[in-house]
Amino acid sequence: MAIENTAVVELWRDSAAPAADRVKDLIPRMSVREKVAQLYGVWVGADTTSGQVAPFQHSSESPPADWSDVLRDGVGQLTRPFGTAPVDPVTGARAVANTQRELARAGSGIPALVHEECLTGLGAWQATVYPAPLCWGASFDPELVRQVGRRIGTTMRRLGVHQGLAPVLDVARDLRWGRIEETIAEDPYLVGTLGAAYVQGLESTGVIATLKHFAGYSASRAGRNLAPVSIGPRELADVILPPFEMALHAGARSVMNSYSDNDGVPVAADPALLTDLLRETYGFTGTVVSDYFSVVFLHRLHRTAGSKGQAAAQALAAGIDVELPTLDCFGDPLIAALEADEADISLVDRALERVLLQKCELGLLDADWSPEPPILTEQDPRLDDEESRALAGRLARRAIVLLRNENGALPLAAGSRVAVVGPRAHVADAAFGCYSFPRHIGVHHPDVALGIEARTVLEALQADPAGYQITYAQGCPVPDTVSSVLLRAERAAAEGGAASERGAAADAVDEEALRELGDRQIAEAVAAARGAQVCVAVLGDVSGLFGNGTSGEGCDASDLRLPGRQGELLEALLATGTPVVLVLLVGRPYELSRYADRLAAIVCGFLPGEEGANALADVLSGRVDPAGRLPVGFPAEGANQPSTYLTATLGLRSDVSTVDPTPLYPFGHGLSYNPAVWTESELPAGATWPTDGTLRLAVTLRNDGPSPTSEVVQVYLHDPQAEVARPVQQLIAAPRIDLAPGTTSTVLIDLPADATSYTGRAGRRIVEPGEVELWVGASSRDIRTRLPARLVGPRRQVGFDRVFQPEVSVVEG
Repeated sequence: MAIENTAVVELWRDSAAPAADRVKDLIPRMSVREKVAQLYGVWVGADTTSGQVAPFQHSSESPPADWSDVLRDGVGQLTRPFGTAPVDPVTGARAVANTQRELARAGSGIPALVHEECLTGLGAWQATVYPAPLCWGASFDPELVRQVGRRIGTTMRRLGVHQGLAPVLDVARDLRWGRIEETIAEDPYLVGTLGAAYVQGLESTGVIATLKHFAGYSASRAGRNLAPVSIGPRELADVILPPFEMALHAGARSVMNSYSDNDGVPVAADPALLTDLLRETYGFTGTVVSDYFSVVFLHRLHRTAGSKGQAAAQALAAGIDVELPTLDCFGDPLIAALEADEADISLVDRALERVLLQKCELGLLDADWSPEPPILTEQDPRLDDEESRALAGRLARRAIVLLRNENGALPLAAGSRVAVVGPRAHVADAAFGCYSFPRHIGVHHPDVALGIEARTVLEALQADPAGYQITYAQGCPVPDTVSSVLLRAERAAAEGGAASERGAAADAVDEEALRELGDRQIAEAVAAARGAQVCVAVLGDVSGLFGNGTSGEGCDASDLRLPGRQGELLEALLATGTPVVLVLLVGRPYELSRYADRLAAIVCGFLPGEEGANALADVLSGRVDPAGRLPVGFPAEGANQPSTYLTATLGLRSDVSTVDPTPLYPFGHGLSYNPAVWTESELPAGATWPTDGTLRLAVTLRNDGPSPTSEVVQVYLHDPQAEVARPVQQLIAAPRIDLAPGTTSTVLIDLPADATSYTGRAGRRIVEPGEVELWVGASSRDIRTRLPARLVGPRRQVGFDRVFQPEVSVVEG
């Protein structure tokens, strides 16, 4: 049903009028309460989940029993109507349409904007689960990530969803951080390149992309979630901010603030970041939405505000336009603060104008706008259709990384006796990220079906046409079993739960019984391995939230040993003498140096989604050549002090420290069954590089093998002398080249001088003349050629308008 037309269409409903004029016409018609109502979301049904899906969710005030009073003045956003509980998509779409009709009759008659999570696909029951962002990074394939973003956006539009809370552009800084699985890489260029591609895909469908978490969140002390951040301004400018700049250039229309405080200033109350930098320097005109509950955290956690009203005033002044997930500080507390002159109505109008302009762009203010989403008229309402599954599979196959392969242990020989063991081998959602619906919401509804088809690794190998003779043993308990039960027991005791409930929880965590169970299971796995020609050990993480897993939001690690008893299991398997192929389904790299040289092969899948098991089977069998490259390095021994490759000289191994930060497997590493042959890398004669121009690098590759292969040409900048201590090497280009058998290709990379820019002593980003080197290779450590070049011309200052990407072309033959 369309919103009812009047005889004369009011200007704000006239789709032919300029958006700014329409908004100027509408705002004076609105009461203060109607204005404020546009600045918050409502989260209907959040109390029905049986677990925590946002920080401190259950410490917030209970939602109203009757939402009709709340909707009376209108509402800015509807929070996760499909992603809060298992909802049939068609049923959910009808419910959203009915709510929009109710809003059309309330207040000023402005429809709500609907938002959902979409990091690994739309976070809704029965929707496709795509590979997690670390897989995007491992693919080094922006075009494929762009297609995934477009496909996710198309699914969202079918349901009437307008905004997606993705991508995460936090650069991985400490591998102990639970949200490493949500990051794309430890390198800002790679994060920005793939994040921008996802934004382009999502925004091309009309869905608003939301960049998060702006800015500094991933640099928390000791890798703890929602912890203080102590980075300096140069690290912020040169490592943390570039991916956001690149994604804003790509057209993102929304930004979400970081939970953290940076050097004591909470981002939610920081006008220097959210207004001075984002608005005035970057020229951003979209909306800033708060991360869930981050406005009230100014009062409850950061304690910079003495009340909810003060928290609302601080957030508005900083530049937050919309409070998510639900009305709290921006509701009655803000109204009271306005009435007491503790908040400025002009700031309400400022935020309101941004919100309404965006709704105008989406068509929500048009007189003929209809609340009926397309899915209600479709013959096939499936969200996980063949095209989506195929795309998820292509990305998964592109992202599987072969870390080690001794003496041709892989591919597995057809018909061989294979023992498949490990706690991740036969679990349907073992390859899903923490923001996938099954791991985010579904775990709180154990009686509800998964909603999609997802083979386990065991099932994929059993069905493989190679005809393996499979035996299976779990090997040890799933790592989160103990921690989740313990948490429930502790919570029941803390909340004064019934004695029977506490007793049942205590019985469930009987440590001696768990140890005996684990011993039996390890023995079973050892027996299976001894009877096989090869053992495939599928180990890794359980992705979850706030302690209900070993990876994911709030699931931080104190060290980087394999979770639970998996290390013990691996040692027992290696002791059998049977060749062991380690298959990792992980949300972060782990310290494998104590096992690596005894393993026949190591294959890594960074939570590759619903088609991940099939992709792994294809790689293990050799039908698909492993093409992934590491977006984060695997640490070596002593990994309780993890670091990234992006370090200055003092961050490298030295004789003045007993800690060696050299990774076991470095950033960019990845093996192939049929590696390309590097024949030549060259610059033009003289290799002068104008400080305001480009330099052309040519790299020639050849495929001498019988099957297709793929290579990522990684180009690193080495600056031997600068104003400040710079990274020894930094990625500035990484085109992926596919080669058919018997073919040769030359990739031409026109590198912009702006790629050499950095933040100098004066706090400004500069390009300066002088000698540099280009390190060209297959990983950050496997450098094939070092090419000297000279930047010539005047010293330049560059900013948000600089050139971020090289121009790439490929010449065949």
